Amino acid sequence: MNSDTPVADQTDHPGEPIAVTAAGALPWRVTRGSLEVLLIHRPKYDDWSWPKGKLDPGETIPECASREIREEIGLEAPLGIPLPPTHYHVAAGLKVVHYWAMQVNGSTIKPDGDEVDAYLWAAPDKAARFLSNPTDLAPLEALEKAHLNGELETWPLILVRHAKAKPRSSWTKAEGSRPLAVTGLRQAVSVERLLGVWRPDRVISSPWTRCVSTIAPYARSFGAKVKLVEALTEHSHQRSPKKAAAVVEGLFDKQRSAVVCTHRPVLPTMLKALAEHMGPELAGALPTQDPYLATGEMIVCHVAEANSQRVVAVEQIKAFDD
Repeated sequence: MNSDTPVADQTDHPGEPIAVTAAGALPWRVTRGSLEVLLIHRPKYDDWSWPKGKLDPGETIPECASREIREEIGLEAPLGIPLPPTHYHVAAGLKVVHYWAMQVNGSTIKPDGDEVDAYLWAAPDKAARFLSNPTDLAPLEALEKAHLNGELETWPLILVRHAKAKPRSSWTKAEGSRPLAVTGLRQAVSVERLLGVWRPDRVISSPWTRCVSTIAPYARSFGAKVKLVEALTEHSHQRSPKKAAAVVEGLFDKQRSAVVCTHRPVLPTMLKALAEHMGPELAGALPTQDPYLATGEMIVCHVAEANSQRVVAVEQIKAFDD
């Protein structure tokens, strides 16, 4: 999924422009071996649905989903795998709602009282009967299928290209010390906010200044452990691409959420290493042409807990760029 193109699937509304973009999540848990999902009741509409809300200016679609869940039910948790979006008409025109799975691990649900006055944990079949809008069934069915396939409980492995740096032509000192441009500094703040949606525990970065500066705001805000790896620099990669690919393999072995920040010339090697851990359909969706990712853009790979070597979902998302 690319947040710049919010129409992910418009099978029933081909070519119709999107008037309203919204995002939300399907909170889920496993209780005594059985899957349960959380529905909310909205007094304004007197309906049962998933927590969601409209996109605010200056945020990406995943950030919107995370914020709406926090505001409506007080839940602070990383987004999981993306689920099918829904499309339906409102007064303004066609509305799209993007959804993600969100695992709830003992967190307390606190409805805000105004937009949400009640909530219900239910098995998928019961939830399907409660839902007021038939279009809300699509993400539920996808979530249940992922659970049955062992693809619902995941951890994120994120690849990000550093933010915009000062031009090479205007920098006379060592390449490794070339800093971010003013635009890049703003992008780094946007990268921080976007990474907060998935909250990776570890940061692995090229030690060159432009990569470190891109990832530093996130590391500081979320207390992530940082490791600088020489193999991710342009010079080291040119000498030994295998060492850069080995960084990816090591992350799959550790089975813990992580973000890797590197340079444009290193991206094809990293993408090839990631493709080895996913099926042909997902691998075919990875970027194949230079520059692969825009500055500040990222690939989010969702790795199945049940099979720590297998990527079951992929998203390609740009940090907000003003």
